[in-house]
Amino acid sequence: MTTASPNEDFQSLIDHCVPFLEEVKNMTTSTEVERWLNQKYGPDSELYRTLARLVKKGVEDGWAANVEIDGPVYRRSRLAEPSARTRFFSITAVYMDSRGNKLGLPDDRYRGQFHGHPYGEFNMVVPLAPDAALMGPNGWCHAGWTAPEPGSKHYPESKGGPVIALFFLPSGRISYDFKPQE
Repeated sequence: MTTASPNEDFQSLIDHCVPFLEEVKNMTTSTEVERWLNQKYGPDSELYRTLARLVKKGVEDGWAANVEIDGPVYRRSRLAEPSARTRFFSITAVYMDSRGNKLGLPDDRYRGQFHGHPYGEFNMVVPLAPDAALMGPNGWCHAGWTAPEPGSKHYPESKGGPVIALFFLPSGRISYDFKPQE
């Protein structure tokens, strides 16, 4: 049995994202698009299983979600900048682990950095524990997709253990300049 190198796994992840990005490049994220993503590319689909396997391997090997934002429990890394190849989407991996956090939020959830999506976000959620989930605009997502619409702002929140988010941003647009309204 041969084992792929981290570089081969990284290239394979990008290669598998490109046809997906070609398909969604003219879509505007919304609840309807989120439903479509979960029907066509949900956890039982070949694309989801392949991307989930590769991004999990990337986290394990240290090339995905390897920049600490709040210690080892909240990390991210941009895997690809917007380019013609990625249909001008960026590709980013985020790792969040709600276990043992001290924020005191309901459900022992973990909350990351408040941010906004000027052009929306296509977000694939990969749980690493049976109860792990990521909050999306339509509630908790245990495995599958969320699709925050253009102009949306939120704290990323996870619960139930570690989760990876593999997200695709049109034009790479994300803003951490917004202040939450309490």
